[in-house]
Amino acid sequence: MSRGPREVGLTLLASLAASQAALVVLNPLLADVARDLDVSIATAGQLRTVSGLAAGVAALGTGLLAARVGLRGLLLGAVGLLAGASLLSALAPSFVVLAVAQALVGVGIGVAYSAAIAATAEWSTAETRSRVLALTLLGPPVSWIVGMPLVGLLGEVDWRLAWAIVPVSMAVAATALLARAPVSPPASGRAGLRAVLGSPGVARWVTGELLAFSGWAGALVYVGALLVESYDLSVGATGLALGFGALVYVPGNMLFRRWVDAHGRLLLVTLALAAAGAVLVLGAIRPSVWFSVAAFSVLCFISGGRTLAGSARALGLAPELRLGVTGVRSAAIQTGYFVGAAVGGVALALGSYGTLGVAFAALFAGAALPHLIPLR
Repeated sequence: MSRGPREVGLTLLASLAASQAALVVLNPLLADVARDLDVSIATAGQLRTVSGLAAGVAALGTGLLAARVGLRGLLLGAVGLLAGASLLSALAPSFVVLAVAQALVGVGIGVAYSAAIAATAEWSTAETRSRVLALTLLGPPVSWIVGMPLVGLLGEVDWRLAWAIVPVSMAVAATALLARAPVSPPASGRAGLRAVLGSPGVARWVTGELLAFSGWAGALVYVGALLVESYDLSVGATGLALGFGALVYVPGNMLFRRWVDAHGRLLLVTLALAAAGAVLVLGAIRPSVWFSVAAFSVLCFISGGRTLAGSARALGLAPELRLGVTGVRSAAIQTGYFVGAAVGGVALALGSYGTLGVAFAALFAGAALPHLIPLR
């Protein structure tokens, strides 16, 4: 690919930003959506169960498309689906229709994330790969930093307006950048699930990814409701708080980039345990809104480094099956929304936000265990 690493990274950043915006736009709106559609917050949170399950299934199937569709084609199709499904979400007359729309969002996310991470390796050189990967992974926090305040402000008017504008505009921007990318040829062979999971180290690595992202995604799903119910914040203030917290994801990503090649396994263990402590504090200790935003910011900082370390490990496993490996990882990430939303719903139903923090801390702690054994 003739384009420089910065242009490649920005194109893939925009693709991930669009997919993340379609996913997290619900976070500050969760209470309003539940009230408007006459369901409980725990039930509304299961929209992430629906989208996470759909994204996981779609991501697992992405490797099977490797020999038929190039990475650029996969990304363009996924981003287009995200825009259409987001519009359907905005127009949904009932919770059932919204759930169907979120399932379509999940399919777009699963394909977009798998293809974008694979493209960081395919569209870069060995010397520029870590730089392109780090830039690409800024897509999700950018969607938080830019999108969450906008979602909050638009949500003050109508939650449907927020859904119609924020993720759709990001999808249009990503499409414009992808249209300038050269056409990518399909891979030489399909990356089937059995072959991918049978590769050395993949199964243990992806187990850690699933547990880590279950804790992280679950925290993202419910942190908006935690702020609203604990401090009676407005939707606008909640969006601003979440956007502020996400700002520190960026320095976390950039700081740990210098150690990810030499100390990736150590980072996967220590950062998972640190995230367990941060999410436990977030759920259990809530003396003020500023304290909670600070705890969320610490969690975001830690997750910035851990996500980079997990992604870098993915690109080093089974290079000949790269799209299949990134598809399995994307499935783990999105299934994490399924697991995280479900675990969080049960924790809230049985206890409180303190119980929620304990549940997510257990998931993060479990994520460290597979990496205590050297991957071969």
